[in-house]
Amino acid sequence: MGHRVLVVEDEPHIVESLSFLMKQAGFEVAVARDGAAAIRVIESRPPDLVLLDVMLPRRDGFDVCREVRANPDWRGIRIVILSAKGHEQERRKGLELGADDYIIKPFSTHDVVERVRALLNGSRS
Repeated sequence: MGHRVLVVEDEPHIVESLSFLMKQAGFEVAVARDGAAAIRVIESRPPDLVLLDVMLPRRDGFDVCREVRANPDWRGIRIVILSAKGHEQERRKGLELGADDYIIKPFSTHDVVERVRALLNGSRS
């Protein structure tokens, strides 16, 4: 079976686009529309990789990233932050919290798929 990707995003058109692209690339896809739901999904069935928006209802992406990285059982989960916050300090914060990659919106959908593939094949961007 292919890798499992969790899309954590509250904007419906982005969820639809990312879900479609990840499925087309051969990944199994789960979706969470807020940070609290993301943690529940991860607890019930940890994905191989999380595409994580920063600005989310209930718990922001930085908080979700922090919690995932604090749990030793989840250390193998790759995290790619997707954010409209493109300032270097925001990018640095995401990477310091343990994200494996940080992609600024708007993004190239092809680029997202390639970076996800690279991370799941064991290389870091």
